[in-house]
Amino acid sequence: MGRPRRTAAATAILATVAVVALVAIPAAIAAFGARTQNEGDTITAAPDFTPPAITATVVAKNQGGVTGFVHNGGAYFVYANVSPDTGNPASGLATVKANVGELTSGQTGAALAAGSYTAGGVSYGYRSAELTANSVVEGSHPYSVTATDNAGNARTVEGTATVDNLAPKASDVQTANGGTTVGLAEEKDTVTFTFSEPIDPQSILAGWNGTATNVVVRLVDNGLLGLPLANDELFVYNAGNTAALPLGGVNLGRGDYVAGLLGGAIYFGATGTKSTMTMSGSAITVTFGTESAGSLLVGPTTAAGTGSMVWSPEGAPYDRAGNAMSTATATESGAADKEF
Repeated sequence: MGRPRRTAAATAILATVAVVALVAIPAAIAAFGARTQNEGDTITAAPDFTPPAITATVVAKNQGGVTGFVHNGGAYFVYANVSPDTGNPASGLATVKANVGELTSGQTGAALAAGSYTAGGVSYGYRSAELTANSVVEGSHPYSVTATDNAGNARTVEGTATVDNLAPKASDVQTANGGTTVGLAEEKDTVTFTFSEPIDPQSILAGWNGTATNVVVRLVDNGLLGLPLANDELFVYNAGNTAALPLGGVNLGRGDYVAGLLGGAIYFGATGTKSTMTMSGSAITVTFGTESAGSLLVGPTTAAGTGSMVWSPEGAPYDRAGNAMSTATATESGAADKEF
């Protein structure tokens, strides 16, 4: 009779343990699953490892116009475009500097300032202060631009600038017949000015980039009463026929291309079809437009013989590096001939 009583006691103990377990386990699960939250104690670790991007850079003389050229003693700027910092989070741009030590002694960290700039028709967001090239031999010279963000990430891009210390010169002047009569100045004839090197087109006409632009050609009679007392001359004027372009004058080598009672001039392109001026390489070519008289009793005539032109340039034009034009004259190459 004792065994059944012990079995009943054991069963009661097991039942008690089971009840305790059923109560404790959910509590334990709840304890491990609970979350204590404090919104003020957020820790974020997302460092900026991305350097800034430099998308473009150029060196340009202070006169503007064609970029990439400088000369000894000439002033210039360094331009750059730097893209915004793309780190996550972005740390922000700290500095943009240029190493132009091969162009300007000691300038290995010239600062570039943010702003809105234009060089060679291209917009830039950063530019250096005006710098001066010194003691630099001719040829191509490297420089670099480095952009650094506030996290210390840096990117460097290299560029080149060409140093040219030679003044451009008048090399040749030629006319060509595009009309119907050789020796008679008329529509579609041309005159070509050839330089010793390419010049900056904006030094001939403000804002000009070398593509076709309207001008007026003047042929001036230096005679009297229809007599060729002195050689006729050629000049190129702006489209409004109000100011001579700084190409200088051309002595046509003869005095019978224009004849007037009291001298005077004839115009090409002032009315009707415009004269046009284009630049290709080292040459500027002007194509004549419609002829009209600049004064009473003056007009074009057909030259009776041959001659050689002489071009007397002005010193105002400059080359791509900013060197001023030599005023030495240039005589038409080849045998004496009739112009136009």
